[in-house]
Amino acid sequence: MHPELIEIGGITLYAYGFFIMIGALTSYMYGIKVFKKELDIEPDKVQTLTILIISAAVIGGKIFFYFEDPAYYFSSPGNLLKNFRQGFVFYGSLIFAVPTVIWYFRKEKWPIFPMLDILSIIATIIHGFGRLGCFFAGCCHGLPTDSFLGVTFTDAKSQAKPLDIPLHPTQLYEVFFIGSLMLFLVQLKRRQQFHGQLVFLYVMIYAVGRSIIEVFRGDLRRGFIIEGLISHSQFISILLVLIAGACYWVTSKNSKFKIKRP
Repeated sequence: MHPELIEIGGITLYAYGFFIMIGALTSYMYGIKVFKKELDIEPDKVQTLTILIISAAVIGGKIFFYFEDPAYYFSSPGNLLKNFRQGFVFYGSLIFAVPTVIWYFRKEKWPIFPMLDILSIIATIIHGFGRLGCFFAGCCHGLPTDSFLGVTFTDAKSQAKPLDIPLHPTQLYEVFFIGSLMLFLVQLKRRQQFHGQLVFLYVMIYAVGRSIIEVFRGDLRRGFIIEGLISHSQFISILLVLIAGACYWVTSKNSKFKIKRP
């Protein structure tokens, strides 16, 4: 795959950034429509919310990336800025974005759980496009495989290592998984039983799926809690399943979160 899509006048358009941009625009357009229809929130407020989410996601994703190899990145200030366009950890983006949007919801006096339910669907849109970007960049790749699903990266600028050897396309596995999760959430929203149901299911289902996909990952840079057994992402997934599961149970039992349908 080709991490650089096109170069014009010395300016390079990178595949990862391109797909993130497409995902952000698609999410923004969807958000404008749904927030206006369901909660009567004006587009200018959605624009501010989008800027906050992107800012928090970039900061959180980059900080978590640095902590995958703190000895290297914090040994020299220059390393922190090296290849800044690459290397973001989704869980870091998620963990930073959630408190940021909750703060903004409280500031605007918006209902927190209904907003988070909508954002859970929006998150799958931009995340799915982001993983397509990962595929073209060669990052987040899988282990070598003899399976017919194997994909061979040949571009020397690709982050996939090794080159010229079929690897599990774990990026595409996740695109398919996230797309399926998005369809599930959209369908469930029509018969949603309580506010918060979508966002907590989103976190739990994604965490389980991510843990399974991690088994096929081959980019060792992501780091391990227990070497070769539990990666950083799998450890975070376990914590998120426990936390989201507890929140799901509590909100499902609380009558004030119930959705009354005619």
